[in-house]
Amino acid sequence: MKAENEQRTGLLYGFGAYGMWGLVPLFWPLLKPSGAIEILAHRMVWSLGVVGILLLAMGRWAWIRDLLRRPRKLGLTALAASVISVNWGLYIWAVNNGAVVEASLGYFINPLVTIAIGVLVLGERLRRAQWAAVAIGVAAVLVLAVGYGRPPWISLVLAFSFATYGLIKKKLNMGGVESLAAETALLFPPALGYLLWLGAQGRSTFASEGLGHASLLAATGLVTAVPLVFFGAAAIRVPLSTLGLLQYLAPVFQFGLGVVYFHEAMPPERWAGFSLVWVALALLTWDALRTARRTRARLEAARAAAGPVPAPAAEPAA
Repeated sequence: MKAENEQRTGLLYGFGAYGMWGLVPLFWPLLKPSGAIEILAHRMVWSLGVVGILLLAMGRWAWIRDLLRRPRKLGLTALAASVISVNWGLYIWAVNNGAVVEASLGYFINPLVTIAIGVLVLGERLRRAQWAAVAIGVAAVLVLAVGYGRPPWISLVLAFSFATYGLIKKKLNMGGVESLAAETALLFPPALGYLLWLGAQGRSTFASEGLGHASLLAATGLVTAVPLVFFGAAAIRVPLSTLGLLQYLAPVFQFGLGVVYFHEAMPPERWAGFSLVWVALALLTWDALRTARRTRARLEAARAAAGPVPAPAAEPAA
């Protein structure tokens, strides 16, 4: 019963995390007339404040000493911070420039790009279904390139930057809050310097657009940190296969917002390209669930073959 409650709680956290990531395109336009770089800088600055409060509440500080003593790990953290800043900045720019649908495509094809990086960088071997999914994904990008009259570069940069970020995070093996704290701490000085420079130039919107606008810019820290905390809570309560399925919620919401709310154009060739992507993801999901089921069956068979674990011998009476 307790395990079921934990799973139910984890699912709620997962829906919350991916739901917030999916609905975030509604937030960034509220920050106009701030530009994408100014919004990004505020996001970095205020995120550090939010995660600092979280770390203070949890009492987790020992990891800082370990990070500072390991130059390679610190360098990887700096690389992760640089890559995610590109991802964040481009996504904000895309949403505020009428490219929500193209941005959502980046997160649809991200699992396919992650698989490709696993082959090219980590030397992983793919199953036939995974090869087929990647091939369909490549065909989808070609169809969309024809439809857009150019490669869907926003989607590709978002997908590759986030996949690269995931690869670095795998090597770092740090907790979600801790890694965000380390990354934003490294990004804080240049971000704050940029905001101070904007203010000195008279181009900052933080003070010139009123208290409401300043509050929204400060809220970028919560918009960044809260979904991550929810994701971390979900990750320890639900199976990885379930999280893998939940990850598609965010781009589905983003795509829906782009078409229905922002009224972005979807000519037939774009529908064709997106349909191919969805076919590839359906194939990938089917293969992942089938593999997980087979692995679980093999483990259960191995336990059954091993027989019951013998009880420990009773200790002699004193």
